[in-house]
Amino acid sequence: MLLLTQQDAFAQPLNGMTMRTLWYNYENPNPTWDNWSEIFSYSVPRGVEIGYNRRLDGHTWLVVPAKIGLLNRSANSTQRNRGEVLANLDVLLQENLFKYGSFFSPSLHLGLGTTYNFDKRTGDFNIPAGVGLNFMVAPNFSINVQSQYRFSIENRPGWQHGIGFTAYFGEPAPPDRDKDGVTDAEDKCPDVFGLAALKGCPDRDNDGVADGDDKCPDVAGLESMMGCPDADGDGITDADDACPTEKGLAAFRGCPDTDNDGIADAQDKCPREAGPASNNGCPILDKDGDGILDKDDACPTEKGVASAKGCPDRDGDSVADRDDACPDKAGSPMHKGCPDTDKDGVYDNEDRCPDKPGVAALKGCPEIKKEDKAKLERAIKLVQFESGKATLLKSSNAVLDEVVSVMNQYPEYSLNINGHTDNQGDDKMNMDLSQRRAKTCYDYLVSKGIAASRMASAGFGETQPVADNKTAAGRKENRRVVFELYVK
Repeated sequence: MLLLTQQDAFAQPLNGMTMRTLWYNYENPNPTWDNWSEIFSYSVPRGVEIGYNRRLDGHTWLVVPAKIGLLNRSANSTQRNRGEVLANLDVLLQENLFKYGSFFSPSLHLGLGTTYNFDKRTGDFNIPAGVGLNFMVAPNFSINVQSQYRFSIENRPGWQHGIGFTAYFGEPAPPDRDKDGVTDAEDKCPDVFGLAALKGCPDRDNDGVADGDDKCPDVAGLESMMGCPDADGDGITDADDACPTEKGLAAFRGCPDTDNDGIADAQDKCPREAGPASNNGCPILDKDGDGILDKDDACPTEKGVASAKGCPDRDGDSVADRDDACPDKAGSPMHKGCPDTDKDGVYDNEDRCPDKPGVAALKGCPEIKKEDKAKLERAIKLVQFESGKATLLKSSNAVLDEVVSVMNQYPEYSLNINGHTDNQGDDKMNMDLSQRRAKTCYDYLVSKGIAASRMASAGFGETQPVADNKTAAGRKENRRVVFELYVK
């Protein structure tokens, strides 16, 4: 038992070289193998073997032996002939039944081989199979005996017996099951591919903390936080931080308390002014002295009224002046604190004529009377100029004076003055002429006291005809200056 189990801890080399002397029996007439003393006679076919061994695992080896020997030698001392030269090259799998290092270990082998007779120039494929015995007589050195039967595919089969030795060399690399370059003896995670810097353990998020020690293995973090991130650097991991982007206190789960009043900013109605919890973190103050505490005062620095949440309200309509579109007229909170002074349904903040009843389409201004519209229509037809010029005929002055009277009657309205021509002559010249004629009318009205800010002039040349330019009557109608009143 001792012989079969010793040296279990021997390091198993990767390679071996075998040398043997061989005795053949290929069923030759001579010798018959009946007399065992003939084994050592000159006439017994003999050979030599040199083989390379490669360990595949603890018990299995790949063996590649090359052999050469002589067959059919004569035993007659006077007529000795060298016999036939025979060569073999095989590839075998050899299974050692006991672990490497055992003093005694039987073995089995099987493989594929070739045989070549140099004298007859014939070759053959074989299936060699056999048994052997290994005796480990020194570290990495064993004596072995072997018997092998070669099954021939085409020619005669035969036996080969041998005795020799095997020398082992080439220490194997230390075991590394996960192939991460860290030996199993030093690998803290021998079954998982990892990093040498982490003693063979993996680090999925590449933060320098091994996954086994990383509380956040899929998110890069800090070693001091056991691999978890802390974006705001307050010493509380993002996963546990209720305010992960704001540096805060552990007492408030990572949220800040800017005024240090013991109330987290999220619950503190006055986060920048220290105050008691009974007042929701706000100081009990009334800076403007209006009788409304600052915590309830929408305008804590301006004296106001309770109806406007502590803000000023000059017109007393419960709409703070800062939100009141009509701060000096009491109005409806539904309409930004504005009234409808003229009762026309348009509130003063949108009414361009708040003291005159009007219509919504004209922004609360009254409609122009028919007779006044007629004056503007006459001006379109009766304002005349010298031919091809922008000089007003004297007869046009009275017409423009009527336009002045209309402008004075409707001070809330503005006026567009647009010049037009027929299609006679050059397009560019017509455009220029229409602009100059409109500007002439504009200048006349300014000279009569109409504010320039209430008017604008433009020319459109022949681009907007209202009649057929093919007739003289149509061309006359197209030569015009249009006066259009509108509410801004």
